[in-house]
Amino acid sequence: MGLLGILVGLGLLVVLAFRGWSVLLLAPFAALVAAAFGGEPLLANLTQIFMASAAGFLAQFFPIFLLGAVFGKLMDDSGAVTAVAAFMAKRLGERRVILAVVLAGALVTYGGVSLFVAFFVIVPMAQSLFRAAAIPRRLIPATIVLGTSSFTMSALPGTPSIQNAIPMPFFGTTPFAAPGLGIIASLIMLGTGLWWLQRAEAKARQAGEGYGEEAQGTAEAAADDELLRERATTAREFDPAEIRHGRRSEAPSPVVNAIAPLVVVVAVNLVMSLLVLPRLDVSYLSEQRFGGTSLAAVAGVWSVVVALATAIATTIVLNWSRLPSLRQTMDAGANASVLPAMSVASLVGFGAVIAALPAFETVRDWVLAIEGGPLVSLAVATNILAALTGSASGGLTIALDALGQTYVEIAARTGVDLALMHRVAVIGSGTLDILPHNGAVVSLLAICGLTHRDSYRDIVMVGIVASLLALVIVIALGSVVGSF
Repeated sequence: MGLLGILVGLGLLVVLAFRGWSVLLLAPFAALVAAAFGGEPLLANLTQIFMASAAGFLAQFFPIFLLGAVFGKLMDDSGAVTAVAAFMAKRLGERRVILAVVLAGALVTYGGVSLFVAFFVIVPMAQSLFRAAAIPRRLIPATIVLGTSSFTMSALPGTPSIQNAIPMPFFGTTPFAAPGLGIIASLIMLGTGLWWLQRAEAKARQAGEGYGEEAQGTAEAAADDELLRERATTAREFDPAEIRHGRRSEAPSPVVNAIAPLVVVVAVNLVMSLLVLPRLDVSYLSEQRFGGTSLAAVAGVWSVVVALATAIATTIVLNWSRLPSLRQTMDAGANASVLPAMSVASLVGFGAVIAALPAFETVRDWVLAIEGGPLVSLAVATNILAALTGSASGGLTIALDALGQTYVEIAARTGVDLALMHRVAVIGSGTLDILPHNGAVVSLLAICGLTHRDSYRDIVMVGIVASLLALVIVIALGSVVGSF
């Protein structure tokens, strides 16, 4: 009955979340259903396991949610994201429209701008460019997914995404874990995605297919759609309802002022990870008042937090005159971080209850017995959980909460580098999370005024197939030559 309870709990979570029910309600309810099937004490599971795990996730990662959302909102309201997108479009021109949109999305998300902020700015730019170049608008979602939700989320070393931060406390790694393999994976995702999109563009031109009929008011409607909001906040770290709060600058930001904060995020992250933190005396972390922890467990999160805080200060200084209402903008950013953080924390609480059930031992044994070694089983676990939850961050945290310590022990026993496990886990979480029920996919299609029938096939190719190909190659290379 325990295994049946796990399946029933997962089924309730997936089905009702897709129908728009709040994960804040669904996750504890589904967890208690699973516990009831297993004959476990319900209140103890709720307060001692679910809530403790959810609170632990927030304690570790809420600063990244908070600062990332504030930074994204500042970049949006100052006109910096728009300036970066316009710069890429101007430089690459009409003949390389797809590449311009991909690189614009990649630059702002690798620089720490929240995904939904990028969506609401880059979609109008992409629509204008695609219309002028007579490229079918049905290719816009896949083009934006390639630039914002693939290699900059999971593969590029140093990315400040929450997905790249999650394995750090478990494995004692940094945001730059396995940099060589991360760059190779990024090139594979980018190259495969561009090849598919350019092939689709060429076929459309041969068939005489033009831009198509434009949908009106889709971005505004998406920002106000409560159903989309519930789906979106489990998928990424920004509440789309806050997009329209604050006040946007009427004047665009100079491109240097727009790009500088993005560079600051990457540079400060690198310096903190490799130079500053390793040289600090942090022996005080072993004291109980600081949780009896170690630098390896917190260094990665500290690096990202300092990088985002420095970028926020840089954005304010460089764009002071283009932030007409700084308090409103920062309030909107802060508010935008709360629901996504709570939603993912609820998924983590659900996963903790499931992992504590005696029947989960069967699932654990099955995962660890998958042929191909620990890298393959880790990739399978993160893929499956990200697919079921529709959330890369939620699925990754559930997997590592349940199996992270086991994989650390396996790595110590077999000599597998934990940096390699970090990179495999993050890339694995960013593949099958892009299934049709994923909140980011649903939201992006709504903003573009398109449907799954119109665009999902191309999203699968650039978001799932390209990422799976990169994941297979990273596992193969890592198994042969190790981490680099």
